[in-house]
Amino acid sequence: MSVDQYHRDQVPERIFESGDSHSGMRSLHKATLSLYTDLSLDGVLRRITVAARELSNAKYAALGIPNEKGGLDFFITDGMSEKEMQRIPHLPVGKGLIGEMIKWGDSIRIPEISDHPKAIGFPPGHPKMHSFLGIPISAYGRPLGQIYLTDKQDAPCFTENDQRLIEMLAGHAAAAIENARLYRQVIKNEAELTQRNEELELIHDLTSALSGSIRLEGLLGEMLERVIALFSAQSGDIFIVEEGGDQFNLVVHRGQEDLTIWERKGFRIGEGFIGAVARLGDVAWKNDLEDEAEYLQESVLEAGYGTLIGVPLISRGQVVGVLSLTFLGARIVSEREVGLLEAVGAGVGLGIENARLIRQARRLAVLEERERIGMDLHDGIIQSIYAIGLTLDSIRLLIRENPDEAVTHLEKAIDGLNANIRDIRSYILDLQPSQFKGKGFAQGLSRLSQEFKANSRMEVDLRIEPEVISDLEGDGCEALLLIAQEALANVAKHSKATKVWLSARNMDERIYMQIIDNGQGFELDQETELLGHGLSNMAQRARRIGGEFETVSSPGEGTTITVRLKANSNSKES
Repeated sequence: MSVDQYHRDQVPERIFESGDSHSGMRSLHKATLSLYTDLSLDGVLRRITVAARELSNAKYAALGIPNEKGGLDFFITDGMSEKEMQRIPHLPVGKGLIGEMIKWGDSIRIPEISDHPKAIGFPPGHPKMHSFLGIPISAYGRPLGQIYLTDKQDAPCFTENDQRLIEMLAGHAAAAIENARLYRQVIKNEAELTQRNEELELIHDLTSALSGSIRLEGLLGEMLERVIALFSAQSGDIFIVEEGGDQFNLVVHRGQEDLTIWERKGFRIGEGFIGAVARLGDVAWKNDLEDEAEYLQESVLEAGYGTLIGVPLISRGQVVGVLSLTFLGARIVSEREVGLLEAVGAGVGLGIENARLIRQARRLAVLEERERIGMDLHDGIIQSIYAIGLTLDSIRLLIRENPDEAVTHLEKAIDGLNANIRDIRSYILDLQPSQFKGKGFAQGLSRLSQEFKANSRMEVDLRIEPEVISDLEGDGCEALLLIAQEALANVAKHSKATKVWLSARNMDERIYMQIIDNGQGFELDQETELLGHGLSNMAQRARRIGGEFETVSSPGEGTTITVRLKANSNSKES
């Protein structure tokens, strides 16, 4: 008997009549409804397998999803215990009856598997099986999989009614499988879209953050953390070349804090993986870290790290730095990821160059300001002092001849010197009263406000609660006055304000001193360098007397400096 003739004789017509089908149809209806309650492909395949076994009362059931190579991508079983599965050396590979179904796409129903001419037997450890029912699953003429049932439990073999029920189940199974695949594709597309959005957001944030800041190290750290998270790396490092040099030095490390990746902190061009990326100027990766053993910490290889990715940071065609990512095990880099890394490298490289240009411009601005002040001093104050010197020289001649006129000229010279002193003090913005020692807090703060108003021509609103005078003494008093002095100096130097509010009050057994201006304000994390050590000095003074120091400022909204100190504080400055 030929194989084709065997198929024709053994496979009945697809439309059957059965008087005892109502219970089967109800079971089929219940089973098909359950297929659409799960959107995951694995879950749908599992439900189909279980439903087929229950509908046909088979001892064993399986579902196979073929691949393009004639084998199986999925093979789901039901009816075997874990121990039975472990005894089987391998899953089916698409031969025998399974291969026959994949080839022809027809149903097969036989009472004994071994009687089929294409049967090849079972591997060692596989349970013996006899009756067989195989039903293909297809949609729009395209095969999706097969249902395999063996060993009918309440009869010697599977019936026409069993075949009809399982074929009807297969029709619903095809729709459920297609639905699950579509859902998987939607989830995949959504994940890819989310990934693209994260990548675009990274590039946008990178260019925005690095375009106008000189606080480079902090921003590089934040961006490196974003890149590590986006690529699921374990750690990352950024090396930047010295200005005018050829050594790339480590400036930022993020990732596992207890694991230092590199043996050294600097690489020259061409030296090691970092130097090679700097020389080539292209994104590169390495999956064999043994080649870098002399440059890596021993703990890196011991921990199972297996991939390095290097990204050149480029500005104006020059490599100004290298970003490296480290991964556990092997990591394949796609073409899309290479493009993203190149964009990151260009953005960070531009940020580095921009920060250097800003710093250079500000250094030049300082030099220009010094030159301007020098010219102003020479053309104004120095010339004025020279004129006063000539006046004093003429007074020496008048002392004997006309003492009264000499006194008049002397008084004018003294007034001129005092005016010059005020001008000089406005340049250096010292605002230092004669001494704080021996003066009370209210008197010292009043003196400060008067001097500040006289030298800066700003309006000053001074308010001191009487309780503060009695609750403040010793070094706490002197420290607050020194903080107020330095704060007012910063206002005069940088704020461009027209009014200052200076207050001291007692609240909740604590003394609050505030200096508020209506000036231009600044970004705290970006402009600290411009304020010199003033903010740091004030914060240190506050801490030394057990107080708290706070600065609040933003562009266009002025600045508020607050010092909180426990009443009757007598702490010494160290």
